[in-house]
Amino acid sequence: MIRGRRARIVATLGPASRDRVGELARAGADVFRLNFSHGSHDDHRAAAVAVRAAEVEIGRPLALLADLQGPKLRVGKFRGGKAELATGAKFRLELDPVEGDTKRVCLPHPEIFAALKPGAHLLIDDGRLRLEVAKHGPDWAECVVRQGGPISDRKGVNVPSVVLPLSAMTNKDYADLQAALEIGVDWVALSFVQQAADMAQLRKLIGGRAAALAKIEKPSALAFLDEILDASDGVMVARGDLGVELDPEEVPIAQKRIVRAARLRGVPVIVATQMLDSMVSAPTPTRAEASDVANAVYEGADALMLSAESASGAFPVEAVTMMDRIIARVERDPAWPGLMDAEHAEMGGADADALSAAARRAADAIGQGCLVAYTSGGATARRLARERPLQPILALTPSRDAARRLALGWGIEPRIVPQPQSVDDMTEMAVRNALQMGLVKPGQRLVIVAGVPFGTPGATNLLRLAYAR
Repeated sequence: MIRGRRARIVATLGPASRDRVGELARAGADVFRLNFSHGSHDDHRAAAVAVRAAEVEIGRPLALLADLQGPKLRVGKFRGGKAELATGAKFRLELDPVEGDTKRVCLPHPEIFAALKPGAHLLIDDGRLRLEVAKHGPDWAECVVRQGGPISDRKGVNVPSVVLPLSAMTNKDYADLQAALEIGVDWVALSFVQQAADMAQLRKLIGGRAAALAKIEKPSALAFLDEILDASDGVMVARGDLGVELDPEEVPIAQKRIVRAARLRGVPVIVATQMLDSMVSAPTPTRAEASDVANAVYEGADALMLSAESASGAFPVEAVTMMDRIIARVERDPAWPGLMDAEHAEMGGADADALSAAARRAADAIGQGCLVAYTSGGATARRLARERPLQPILALTPSRDAARRLALGWGIEPRIVPQPQSVDDMTEMAVRNALQMGLVKPGQRLVIVAGVPFGTPGATNLLRLAYAR
């Protein structure tokens, strides 16, 4: 099955869709997200088995993305389960685990108290309540309620623009990561990344068994965006939590900044959260949601993600189908190619970067055909995708793991092939696969990029033109 679009679709699996994976794949899903904030390890294992079965059914690699929950900061419990905080009132947070009331509540996170400063704001229940710190100590904080309202047990706490002295991984995350790697996921997403060291820790734990993806959910991460991208294989614009800590008008700006920075580096970027949110309960999206999806495609995002829409909504297949339709329509817009061509990364000193840029220009010069990347680990194909060519990118690799990870890449059609024995063997394999997949017609030319000797990671040093016969 060939996708008739460049941007990819990430579909979250949940109770509404674990038994409909084949339908989702046929409708257009390229990557399947296992959300470890919900469901058991057995649930995720069964979902992974279904994805691998769908992969065989549709005849193209599909990727599995494990999304780790990360540290969840929450207040304690209230007497009677809830309380009402009045705007302007004083309210105390403390480590003491006594049940809370309208005057105080337990905050069982000493790392928050360690990072607080007078004037800092704490957001509770996805920002519905806002507290301002007046003074604090190592185990308490006296606050003023700036936005009051009802509060109940175990509501989440966000601390905007503060780097908290805590690990990005909890004990639950360590157990979930081990389960995810045993399941055989292709990507692991780390939640609430604050700095590059968080990603370095994840990569060390993964040990090359999967690709590492950073979720940008805290404004403080934006201060270290370049370093985080350099330490990551992919990145997600997680607009849900990011939107809690940022003012609403700042979220689109942050999204564009992250997408642009990722594109220039050739790091796959996913735009996520509430893209077709109304389709959780309705068979069609709002016009604003359709525009939101379209704008991410115009920005050149590698992939767009469905969360509750596919995990727990009433119309999971319809949501994937709708996203597929919107993406395909945008990519038929006569203005879209110009936007993809408007910005390219500056070429560094690497031969591979220069060769990838030359391959794109060669493909433009010879007219419609396709680009072919022979790759052992996927780097050659990702470099081509960074150039945002209008021609499809056929990625041929002997590595099943590399093929699946490339399912997240913009415009990349990954396929598993034997290791070529010579340049002529490589050329014949490229032409045969491109013809069989309908990516070229007889008489059209292919631009082939590879590294010799074959099987050497990162050794992109060969560009060849070939005729499809």
